[in-house]
Amino acid sequence: MVRVLCTALNAESGPHFDLLQSAGHDCVVVDRSLDLWNANVLTQAIADYDAIIAGSEPYPEEVIRNSPRLRVLARAGVGFDAINVPACDQHDVVVATTPGCNHHSVAEHAIAMLMALGRGFPALDQEARRGEWNRNPLPRVWGRTLGLVGLGRIGQATAVRGLGLGMNVVAYDPFPPQQFCAEHRIPMRSLEDLFRESDFISLHLPMSAETRHLINENSIQTMKDGVVIINTARGPLIDEPALIAALQSGRVRAAGLDVFETEPLPVSSPLLQMPNVMVSGHVAGLDNESHDATWEMGADIILQLLAGKWPAECIQNMRGRSDWKWQA
Repeated sequence: MVRVLCTALNAESGPHFDLLQSAGHDCVVVDRSLDLWNANVLTQAIADYDAIIAGSEPYPEEVIRNSPRLRVLARAGVGFDAINVPACDQHDVVVATTPGCNHHSVAEHAIAMLMALGRGFPALDQEARRGEWNRNPLPRVWGRTLGLVGLGRIGQATAVRGLGLGMNVVAYDPFPPQQFCAEHRIPMRSLEDLFRESDFISLHLPMSAETRHLINENSIQTMKDGVVIINTARGPLIDEPALIAALQSGRVRAAGLDVFETEPLPVSSPLLQMPNVMVSGHVAGLDNESHDATWEMGADIILQLLAGKWPAECIQNMRGRSDWKWQA
């Protein structure tokens, strides 16, 4: 029997319990009162477990080094930048993600923000609640250019929705999906050209040293006046002080943000006081369907590894290794 700890949010229900328990394994949810962003607390919390279905809490080198029982970190979602992958390689800990589960959910969230901001929310809602009936026209969304920075599963799901709204969709991706682009007639652009052309920019890249602060003071200066920026990917893609300054000046008309450099977003952040900013708490990838699919895949990854299988499409480390075995 192995012991599995679920630290990701909303783990209290889902198919993972039945899958793991019916196979003879233990599956429990972490004590929600714990501060898992504290390395010492996290180390103590996972000490008696073989596998973690992990959330966005960070796993630095010291946590991996001080967790000798740990064999698998299965991240609920597709981002794993909070995990020290070299340390996991060194200590034989498999790092896995759950791709293909939540791309429709994230795309819907991005488009919901796009439409709301395009039509002037949340300011319109706030004004009406104060008894202010301002009737000022805004540019129509139909016919505007949507620039997608990243054209993986989520970017593609967002693209077809943008096309359905009558938008002109352009995209940047370091590894463009040629068949998809040809099928949907989506032109690829350099990052600089995309910034110059787009009325709406939606971010769908992973976090890396190369993409950190991709949106910054300099890149914002290359964008159209009145651009709308949406981020449902990773908070550090945006230099928040630079975005705040651009929102205050009107250079950026509005922003929709589901992710932030510091999470939870401090209540002191100027972003929360701006009528041209729509925020949510890192929930873009969460709907009923993606919830169940993510937890099922997380449990299945653990069961496959226990059975000596190697779900390569989900595993993000151990490059070039073929000798990994689950060792108690």
